[in-house]
Amino acid sequence: METYFGIRYEFDHELALERIAQFVTDKKVEYICVTDGVIVDNANRNNDYRKVINGSAFSICDSSYVPLYIKWIYGRKYQQYCGSQIFSDIVRSCRYRMIFMGTSQQILDGLKKNISAWNPAVAEMSFIELPFCTVDEFDYSAIAKRIEEDGADIIWIALGAPKQEIFMSRLKLHLKHGVMIAVGAAFKFYSGVNVNRAPQWMIKHHLEFVYRILNEPRKQLRRCWGIISSLPRLLFCEWRRSRQFEDRAIERRKY
Repeated sequence: METYFGIRYEFDHELALERIAQFVTDKKVEYICVTDGVIVDNANRNNDYRKVINGSAFSICDSSYVPLYIKWIYGRKYQQYCGSQIFSDIVRSCRYRMIFMGTSQQILDGLKKNISAWNPAVAEMSFIELPFCTVDEFDYSAIAKRIEEDGADIIWIALGAPKQEIFMSRLKLHLKHGVMIAVGAAFKFYSGVNVNRAPQWMIKHHLEFVYRILNEPRKQLRRCWGIISSLPRLLFCEWRRSRQFEDRAIERRKY
């Protein structure tokens, strides 16, 4: 794992999947954050939220820009691993019993129908709409009991950031086993309801944010403004950190 912009990332896609498989085998309770630009922005504005993100087993990089920034500052090449992709990879692997929690029943019903074509066993799995409430109002004991009765290995959570990450950190205390993964909009992407992902040419050219703004202007413009306003400071701090690493390396070589 590597830490950039205050977030502990696992950039190796295969290793991320292997670690998840090992957590399941060992019956560990863990959670994984799918960290996009909004989460990076919020985590660097709120120390408590950053502790929640870094309290996870690891984060995967759901931002296409973070790898670009790392390349500019450090000269290291990494790739994005977005939430919709890790969701697809794990569901299509047909390796796990899963439970799908959050969002609306309409989206859950559409999701179940569509991804059952990838993995027929999904048709017998649980899709649970969670109540619309604050993170303090969830009955975590009852939710954990339902998961334990289900026997799910992978627990997919879609409540939106920053709510879903805080939810996972609190639910972890009540579980006996299971790997939670927060996938944000992936449920919507694959449900066929309301939101589809941007065309591949937009994703390739780092323009997915434009597609999201066109679909949800009020919500996405607010998020984009938060990211843009904090970006100069984040880039400067990371650049300064890179210089400190370089200075230490030079000092070590002297001896």
